Amino acid sequence: MSSLDGDDTRRAGGINAQAALRLTRTGRLHQTLPMGYYLLEYVLVENYLARRGALREAHLALAREASRCGDLVLAGALAEPPDRAVLIWRTDDRSVVERFVRDDPYVRHGLVTFWTIRRWTVVIGDETATTPVGPG
Repeated sequence: MSSLDGDDTRRAGGINAQAALRLTRTGRLHQTLPMGYYLLEYVLVENYLARRGALREAHLALAREASRCGDLVLAGALAEPPDRAVLIWRTDDRSVVERFVRDDPYVRHGLVTFWTIRRWTVVIGDETATTPVGPG
């Protein structure tokens, strides 16, 4: 095993594709998931529903491809009013999300007036960042 960072964290290889074991300085094993999450929020134009028609299929094709690759987990517009959209990404590479924004026809054609990308720390759910393994 080799040291990964200054706190003497160590990983055991070959656990599985989704997880690794981490041995902390105290000797306790933790399962860590290699991916993080990002939340992409779009602020939409007032007449978004009326304007999206010609661009929707290209936007959805881009989103489907990101989902097929495993990067885009959930996506959709908020309702009543439909003034925002939220897209949840599972990746440690922020540039994946930035590339989507750059290529999205909704952004390129002005349906999105403002957007933000925020790292999201998941603490409850099926995929938490660190889950204790074994007794201890």
